[in-house]
Amino acid sequence: MSDHHVYKKVEIVGSSRTSIEEAINNGLEECSKSIKNIEWFEVIETRGHVEGGKVGHYQVVMKVGFRIQSS
Repeated sequence: MSDHHVYKKVEIVGSSRTSIEEAINNGLEECSKSIKNIEWFEVIETRGHVEGGKVGHYQVVMKVGFRIQSS
């Protein structure tokens, strides 16, 4: 193991019909299927989709940080 780490960030959007927290968890769960070594996330935008005057989906834009494997 090296004595330093290198990280990369990607931007994703998680969504949920139920809550902002579930939108975060849904986004992280799907992201972790293809990206390894995820270590943090930053919520940078919260928004929603409106259906019939009510919230149809909560949408959360996140930056997800992960460690480059060899670092």
